[in-house]
Amino acid sequence: MDTYIYAFLFCGFVCMVSQLILDNTKLTPGHVTSLFVVIGAALDLAGIYDKIVLYCGAGAIIPITSFGHLLIHGAMDIANENGVIGLALGIFNLTSAGISVAVVSAFILALLFKPKH
Repeated sequence: MDTYIYAFLFCGFVCMVSQLILDNTKLTPGHVTSLFVVIGAALDLAGIYDKIVLYCGAGAIIPITSFGHLLIHGAMDIANENGVIGLALGIFNLTSAGISVAVVSAFILALLFKPKH
């Protein structure tokens, strides 16, 4: 039961912080998204994000911070096996399925709906 509460609190915290940034700065949603990807990557490099995932479960996997975490996590895993070249080889190991689904879905939706100019 605690995991559900922690998941709600963490995901809610990420949403609250991003909304505060959007409301109180001139940053665009794209800037905030990029910022949270970098924050997730930094937390993974510091060894903190895995602990957050352990306690918060899906509440830490769903927000955009998890994308940065997975990019770095995959790159570091392959880098441990293949050295520095592994950073480039493994960066999309854990995120390729999600990226592929997003690209294919966007393509299908663009075919089905007429975008406004």
